[in-house]
Amino acid sequence: MLALGQDEIAKYPFLADAGQYLKDQGFSLEQFGSDPDLKQLIEKAYDRILVAADGKIYKSDLDGDHVSKEAALPREVFSFLLAIVLLKLSGMHTLIKRFALAEARRAEKYLEKDLANISDESKNQLAIRVIDDLFSVQVEKSDDYFIIPVSDYLKHSINFHEREWKLINRHVENGKVYLSPHETVRLIRKELGTYINSKIINAKTPTMIPGFENSVNKLVSLSKKFTTYTVSTGEYPPCIKHAIEILEKGENLPHSGRFMLATFLLSKGQTVQQIAPLFKNAPDYNPRVTLYQLNHLAGTSGSGTQYSCPSCEKLKTQSLCFAIPECDNIINPLQFGRKKK
Repeated sequence: MLALGQDEIAKYPFLADAGQYLKDQGFSLEQFGSDPDLKQLIEKAYDRILVAADGKIYKSDLDGDHVSKEAALPREVFSFLLAIVLLKLSGMHTLIKRFALAEARRAEKYLEKDLANISDESKNQLAIRVIDDLFSVQVEKSDDYFIIPVSDYLKHSINFHEREWKLINRHVENGKVYLSPHETVRLIRKELGTYINSKIINAKTPTMIPGFENSVNKLVSLSKKFTTYTVSTGEYPPCIKHAIEILEKGENLPHSGRFMLATFLLSKGQTVQQIAPLFKNAPDYNPRVTLYQLNHLAGTSGSGTQYSCPSCEKLKTQSLCFAIPECDNIINPLQFGRKKK
């Protein structure tokens, strides 16, 4: 694992060994629950989770000019580690997923900034090593671009369906794909969220610590906002059932899957207001954005164009098809369950 300085650990706290970091700093979890000064960090950790639950990115003290870096660095790391403790004590998996996604987006911002830093080569190299160590993507710097082997590109871009991510539309030379800092980090976004989520899930759950109870109870209450929303799938095709199950479990459904689900339900006569609650458990749920996107697909946002459900062939290319014998060679999910003449 990478050897990191305090400032790197503050930016990428998920790379630190939580228990070892606390010991190295001379603290125990019990101290955070009993010491009045340290106890403030439990509230900071709770707020960090609260921001993530709201679908936003935690604003770091490192980004402010009024706080000394020396004071901010340990607080940043402690708030992350204590947030994990609170999440484990609460046992709220939906909150864990949302927190992991928000922390991945936060780390993504720092990775991109470090890659694009033209004045500090060490920051470039750190970001490159993080990407290589965690996701086995061999990144090399070439002028203003970052190049990776075609094999690595294909492995990590397989779930991207936008035209610009197709290999034929990329700059390729000598078996290497040329990417901007943003594209390089975007390539491993999903894996970054999965990595942080697994680190939290696999962390040991401590017994309840005196002084942590209030924040844990508040998290349990908070999680009720994301109570699973279920829907009778009836004669829905397996691709639609699968998409709904993913959302009900609080897992991330890719953009193409959300597009498929929304357009299918709209075509079946459901309203935007009926469909919106389905997305409530998505890790990156944002009610305003969800309503805007659904209204856009429904043609009620001013465009006047209602989008159609993708064909089965299209869904196959997007790994969204889960055909069963009852699909009976239909060419669009909307045809599922119709009796043939």
